[in-house]
Amino acid sequence: MEPNLYQFLRSRPELLKFIRLNPQWYRELTRNPSRIQDLEKEANVFYGRTVPQRIEKISNQVQMVSMLIQMAGAMKD
Repeated sequence: MEPNLYQFLRSRPELLKFIRLNPQWYRELTRNPSRIQDLEKEANVFYGRTVPQRIEKISNQVQMVSMLIQMAGAMKD
């Protein structure tokens, strides 16, 4: 792996952890270092940082709060 690429990965610990969990990226980046953007996209999907994943997470939280409010209302009656 190229030294400047390795330095970049060391500056981004979450990417380094992702690569350690998915070793096929070691080979991919060694052969084609320009795929670093693809690595970042895959890591964002893995860590749940994409917009659809965030919207789904917020939606689930709103549903949970709504359910708790309904339960509290039912217990009050």
